[in-house]
Amino acid sequence: MRDDTIRLVTIGRIIRRRRRLLAVLAAVGALVGFGVSLVFPPRYTTSASVLLPGAWEERELLTQAEIATSSVVLDRAAAALGWTGVGGIELRDRVSAEAADGNIVKISGTADTPERAQRLSDQVAQQFVTFAAQIAGDGTDSEATTGPEALRQMVVQTNRRITELADAAGPGQTVESVQTRTELAKLRTALQEAIDKLDQADPAANQASMVVMGSATRPTGEAPPTRMQFVVAGALLFFVLAVIGHLTAARMSRRLRTEPEIAAVLGSAPLHTVDVPGERSAHRPEVSGPRARVRRFLGVDVRWDVPTPRTSGDEAGRQIRYRRVCARLRDQLPAPRRLLVVVPDGDEIARRAAGQLVAEAESDPLLRVVGVSVSQPMVPDRDDESGALVVLSAGNWTAGELTGIAEACADAGHEVVGIVVAGTVRARPARSAGRPRVAATPALAVGDDARGGSG
Repeated sequence: MRDDTIRLVTIGRIIRRRRRLLAVLAAVGALVGFGVSLVFPPRYTTSASVLLPGAWEERELLTQAEIATSSVVLDRAAAALGWTGVGGIELRDRVSAEAADGNIVKISGTADTPERAQRLSDQVAQQFVTFAAQIAGDGTDSEATTGPEALRQMVVQTNRRITELADAAGPGQTVESVQTRTELAKLRTALQEAIDKLDQADPAANQASMVVMGSATRPTGEAPPTRMQFVVAGALLFFVLAVIGHLTAARMSRRLRTEPEIAAVLGSAPLHTVDVPGERSAHRPEVSGPRARVRRFLGVDVRWDVPTPRTSGDEAGRQIRYRRVCARLRDQLPAPRRLLVVVPDGDEIARRAAGQLVAEAESDPLLRVVGVSVSQPMVPDRDDESGALVVLSAGNWTAGELTGIAEACADAGHEVVGIVVAGTVRARPARSAGRPRVAATPALAVGDDARGGSG
């Protein structure tokens, strides 16, 4: 997977082959999310709406929303609520305001119970209306209030005086009287326009009539994030991290997966690739104990990054591959020779392939199978063997491990004459083809004198 693109089929393989492990990790993540939810107590949020009658620009509505969450409003609301240990500073994190459509300022309050959330929103809305009225001068500044009203009274009196002057100028029978009545009418119109502009510019006319649109609704559910959301988020987080961990480990893996890589490390040419019918026991290490049982239950004792075995031909087709390996060995050897078949310990697939190879070789050439530990490789000294044939499966061993096997062969005086890579396949029902053969699987032993065929 180092050079392969991560595809959905790869993620699907992880989920399919590691489903128990992923389920356990998701359960652990859910428990962690539940524990985190205990640290954060439940929260309830509700909103109260304040109507601002009149014509308001967007920036003015935003200003009013800022006023609703100002320190003055929050301090007054905290004093009115009288909650122990809760002041204006604490309410700043619990109260928010936004300008909505229709000249409405929506004030939201968050508390640990539905009742307290409702009281908080209502109190902040009420204090906002009161403070806005004070800013506008509603009932607090008598001079600011009586000034425009006195001006209106003077305009009314001026209009009456203009009417009297118009009546005194006559019915308009002369040019002078017509001009006088025209000028007086223009003056009356100008005064009325001035009053209209004054009414429009008066902030108290718009802001003094702010109205709280009823009490806030008592919340029936928790505000996010809820406890269930914490649990689901924890399970999902652990699941995703587990999948990413599998992908990262596979991409950083140094196991050799191709024949050219294996051949370059062992210093010999690959002879052929042979097939071994896939079995679950071929991938599971034969170990016992509580730890092994746990690994077997979670499914981590089986490689997940091994591709799904392809469907092979019949038994006769698989035997042909083994015969070709033996034929190539006979072609490479100048005379009938005995060869040491080196199989890494723990490679069950390679062990079965080596046994099948011994059965197919019969007595030409003579093959002796030995198992070699990859952690402390040791190959029997050269006896009557004149070379070593390494049989292994791809994707299980690193370059360092295979280098150790090659060095062990060299130390024992064995030249690596070839490499056979074994892979698993899904076998079809066997059919007769030529002479029947019985696959013998000799026991693996270092220094054993067991040989395939007749000596």
